[in-house]
Amino acid sequence: MAYRRVLLKLSGEQLAGKYEHGIDAEFATWLAHEISKVIADGTQVVVMVGGGNYARGAQLAGHGIGRVTADNIGMLATMMNAVALADVFNNVDVESRALTNIKADQVADQFTHRRAVSDLQKGHVVIVAGGIGRPYLTTDTAAVSLALELECEVVLKATKVDGVYDKDPEKHDEAVKLDTMSFEDALTNGAITVMDQAALGLAMDHKLEIIVFNPLAENNIARVAAGETVGTKIS
Repeated sequence: MAYRRVLLKLSGEQLAGKYEHGIDAEFATWLAHEISKVIADGTQVVVMVGGGNYARGAQLAGHGIGRVTADNIGMLATMMNAVALADVFNNVDVESRALTNIKADQVADQFTHRRAVSDLQKGHVVIVAGGIGRPYLTTDTAAVSLALELECEVVLKATKVDGVYDKDPEKHDEAVKLDTMSFEDALTNGAITVMDQAALGLAMDHKLEIIVFNPLAENNIARVAAGETVGTKIS
C-alpha cells in the first residue's frame, strides 16, 4: 500500500552529483523525473535538503567563526540547494515550491504549515530549506521534525548505500545488510551512524518510521513510497 505523504531527506553531497561542489543540474533533472513517478501514484512529497555541497556548519566553526554563525552559513547553503532544485523541477513540469525556515523573502517563500499543506494538497513537491531554523540541530533532526509537523507517514533517508549494515560496508567485506531494525538498536549500536541520535530519538518518541535507502537506483524512490521492501526500515 502506498504512503499518503512522505518526506525525502537528501544530502547536499547527493545533490552535487558528479561534481565535488555545487549542484548537478543533470542529476536534479533525473531526480525530478523519479519523484514525478511518486506524485503520479498519488503520494504527496516533501523534500528536506542538506547543504554540505556548499558549506557544513559544524566544519566551519572555529578560527574566529562562531558555531552559531557557522550553522547559519550551513542553513544558507541549504537555501541555495532548495531554490535551484525547485527551478529544475518546475522546468521539467514537476510543480514545486521552495520554502525556507529562515527569513529571506527575496529568495524563497517563508515556510508556514498552512502554505506547505496547501501546496501538497495541490500535488506540488514542497522543498524545504533552512533546516529547523536554529543552530546546533542537523537537517536530519529538522527532517524528522518537519515530517511530524506535516503528518508524513515515513521519512525516506537517502544514502549512498542500499540500507543499514551491521558495520561499514565500505570498510568490511563481510558487512551484512539489515532489512529492519529497531530504534533502540539504531541508537545504541555505535557502528550505526546513518542519522544523528537526536533525529532517531525524536522519531522513536513519535513512532515515525524511517527507511534508509539508495535513491540513485532507477524507480527506487517510487518503490519505497509504494510500500515495497527497499533499504532498511527503522521502527
